[in-house]
Amino acid sequence: MKELIVRGISGLLYISIVITSMFVSYELFIFLFLLLSVITLSEFLKLVHLKSYIAYILLLAAFYFLSYEVFDKNAVNLYIIISLFVNLFLLKDLLWTSKIPMFEKKKYITVFFYLISGFIFLTLIPFQKEKFVPELIGGIFVLIWTNDSFAYLVGKNFGKKKLLERISPKKTVEGFLGGLLGSIAFSFIVFNYTELLTLQLWIAIALFVSVFGTIGDLIQSKFKRQAGVKDSGTLMPGHGGLYDRLDSIIYCSPFIYALLEIIDYVSPGGI
Repeated sequence: MKELIVRGISGLLYISIVITSMFVSYELFIFLFLLLSVITLSEFLKLVHLKSYIAYILLLAAFYFLSYEVFDKNAVNLYIIISLFVNLFLLKDLLWTSKIPMFEKKKYITVFFYLISGFIFLTLIPFQKEKFVPELIGGIFVLIWTNDSFAYLVGKNFGKKKLLERISPKKTVEGFLGGLLGSIAFSFIVFNYTELLTLQLWIAIALFVSVFGTIGDLIQSKFKRQAGVKDSGTLMPGHGGLYDRLDSIIYCSPFIYALLEIIDYVSPGGI
């Protein structure tokens, strides 16, 4: 019970800070997620046993040139394509290899096209038609938190069939389905509250959040298993490190960004 209370208080504080930053100003939003990305990167570098100042330089450069001041849209398009391929390779390694090769080799590829790109596209998502729309990224975070919460509650109380036991013994099929149904249900609420996207698109985002968010969580679990640690850090009591809290959104944000870009290209102004 005590662990649940600590976890709840820690989670509420985190949610309050994130939501507040979104609606105060774009600059505060960017600054907060730059700060979160620096902390998450430091946790990730320890996890993969990489000591590097270059990784932080890459992070700052990516934030400035690809997010805060987009110097070339084509560069962003190239970045999303490579990032999606790297993420899909991580999925392949999750399912069909005993160890993720990028954990031991090509670590900078993982750093730049998986971890850093997750934050970059997370900060690019709320930009629609050159305008910052905090309700959009706020709605996506609500779906992420809903998915995590329902998956945890359903899995803890009703979970029996393991989802991928060799990677994450506590994750269950029932928990995954609970998170999926919970996020879809909340997509109706987000749609009615924001009136930004079509209901069909919010449902699609809920599916992406649940499926790719769960994959991101499992990939992080496999990284931790290879590193031989339980949590990526200790910053958030009851949750572990920031990487433990953000692993889902880091992995799924490039897919959500790509979805929104494709829909906008196919049906301009129709999202």
